[in-house]
Amino acid sequence: MHPVLVRIGPLEIRYYGLMYVISFILGYFIVRGEARRKNLFNKPEDVLDLFLVVIPLAIVFARLYYVAFQWEWYRQAPWEIPMLWHGGLAIHGGLIGGILGLVIISRWKRVPFWRLADCVVPALVVGQVLGRIGNFLNGDAFGTPTTLPWGIVFPRQSPAGMQYPGQPLHPAMLYEALGNVLVFAVLWWLRKKRFQDGFLSAVYFIAYGVVRFVIEFFRGDALMLGPWRAAQVVSIALVVGFGTWVGVHRLWKRQPS
Repeated sequence: MHPVLVRIGPLEIRYYGLMYVISFILGYFIVRGEARRKNLFNKPEDVLDLFLVVIPLAIVFARLYYVAFQWEWYRQAPWEIPMLWHGGLAIHGGLIGGILGLVIISRWKRVPFWRLADCVVPALVVGQVLGRIGNFLNGDAFGTPTTLPWGIVFPRQSPAGMQYPGQPLHPAMLYEALGNVLVFAVLWWLRKKRFQDGFLSAVYFIAYGVVRFVIEFFRGDALMLGPWRAAQVVSIALVVGFGTWVGVHRLWKRQPS
């Protein structure tokens, strides 16, 4: 386990960043295929515009969300804020930025928002799977100490190793990666069913909310909201406040054949 793929002088290429690059490439082809199937865009380059808007916003908001919960530390070391390779991208912040990007694209390209969102969520989950593998190689998003035989002792220089030196930890990031693989399988199976636009997005928010809520019990670096784990609070909000409302109240209805 080593976070650096290649080092050339002062230049480093890290597995963490590589996973995101791979996820962007795979995501592009998934979204392009779904957009074609749904006849969503008028021009092929519209998918590239989508990525050029959504990805930067998602990354910025993912970082700002994480920094906001760790502000006492970042206030002492503000130069660390742009250092994404040290870890610290929160998926819930990324979702906020991504949704904002989808709103911009839907208005710019004059396409239905929910149909666009349904094209994107399978690619989003693929990115989450690869991102958690990147977390594993980087040694962040780690779990609590465990005596189970698959507990992992992370290198001392990694975030996990610095917080729990020499202790076997739950590979919480791999638990979540596996959970997201299952979420992707469900979305991929449902995507051609004749539900109204937005139903697939609702399924994503419900399924991922459940996965993340469970995984948080094993996380050793959870962001806290007072006495509560922030990710669990947000996950409940996603399942109850968004996923269930959109999925059941508005969209649990098949389109006519």
